[in-house]
Amino acid sequence: MAGNTPIPDLPKWTWLGGDGRLARRVGQPIRRFLHVEAAGGILLLIATVIALIWANSPWSQSYYDLWHTDFEFVLGSYHMGGEGHHLTLETLVNDALMAIFFFVVGLEIKRELVSGYLKDPKAATLPVFAALGGMLFPALVFFIFNSSGDASSGWGIPMATDIAFAVGVVSLLGDRVSRPLKVFLLTLAIADDIGAIFVIAIFYSSNLSLSWSITAFVIMGIILLLRRLHIWYIPIYIFLGSALWLATFESGVHATIAGVALGLATPAKPQQSTEEGLAALEWLRKKGENIYPVDVRLTAMELNESQVSIAERIEMALHPISSFIIIPIFALANAGVDMGGGLLGDAASSPVTWGIGLGLIVGKIVGISSMTWFGMKLPFTTAPDDMKPLTLVGLAATAGIGFTVSLFITNLAFEQTELIDQSKIGILFASLLAGIIGITCLHFGTKSNQSRTKEH
Repeated sequence: MAGNTPIPDLPKWTWLGGDGRLARRVGQPIRRFLHVEAAGGILLLIATVIALIWANSPWSQSYYDLWHTDFEFVLGSYHMGGEGHHLTLETLVNDALMAIFFFVVGLEIKRELVSGYLKDPKAATLPVFAALGGMLFPALVFFIFNSSGDASSGWGIPMATDIAFAVGVVSLLGDRVSRPLKVFLLTLAIADDIGAIFVIAIFYSSNLSLSWSITAFVIMGIILLLRRLHIWYIPIYIFLGSALWLATFESGVHATIAGVALGLATPAKPQQSTEEGLAALEWLRKKGENIYPVDVRLTAMELNESQVSIAERIEMALHPISSFIIIPIFALANAGVDMGGGLLGDAASSPVTWGIGLGLIVGKIVGISSMTWFGMKLPFTTAPDDMKPLTLVGLAATAGIGFTVSLFITNLAFEQTELIDQSKIGILFASLLAGIIGITCLHFGTKSNQSRTKEH
């Protein structure tokens, strides 16, 4: 995650690095805020509160009218949104903007698989075991309450973990939660996201179009071919990526899968090794008097870029957009629930609400804790040294903050407004309670960095 990287000291001759009043009081605090892991979760929480207040205010109708504004996209004889697709502003957020969010998720998964925690099978096995329990048990709890009827299609809702909120909650405890525990939770959440992606692709896609599906596969094949030919001209990929999104959208497979596929196809290794970079510099040196300033400048730029993988460069560029713009907009568009008209009373007796609520809390805690305990007994897994029972329960409860992806799957699982609203009530209250349980258990189950230092 971008928030894990230390904030470098800026030179004093830059505006942010200077001692000016505006830099000290505005620029530097904003810069620190944007580098804190909890920042994305804070903005997400603010957007959620705004959505709830707006949806329950005298101007609530304007909230629903805004997100249900119809729009059309026509290009020649092609009419986007035909054949069953009803396009609204909410559709644009959930299908288009969220594709960028899932693209960033795909980039994070690819980076972890190539050079991160998931690269080491022994280290990755335990959080993957935990994620498996954190998906199966919540789905089972939901199914116990909703084994038949229209409501039964919501079994995927409590399986999700919201990375931004979960990591943000853990970050609030500072150095009490060690780096290995944070990495464990992050890896668990990423593995959970992989599972959610498969669930969305397989179980929440409908009215499949063979022609559009073939088109999407052809476009993806072209992208992979260009990658193999080492063609990295970004505008080409923007065009092909947009075409892939459109083909996936029209195929009946949820359009966000296109974002994940693009993220996983992005190279996550540096284009040049250090040795190759040194060879290029040696080539410049040998040119002697024939060297031109433009050669030095272009070679330096290429060397600088090639030492960082394309996936990492794109992720660094898009992560702030995803965390600080797209996800808050998604929450603003989807978290608003009018709790008047007896909705809270209906939700209190609704098996959908209880299935989701208990799935996110009980299902996650029992599933993650039990599968982690089982995994720790296996000879091919490793666990963080400070993984204690109460700490594990705290991490498992934090993973029960399903929010973003749970709301996302809700819109795919249900068509009835009543079921959608009851589901959102369950998600909101369960995520809040899961966060409180998680931060409480982690606070009492962990020790500050100073305490750990004294013990050693």
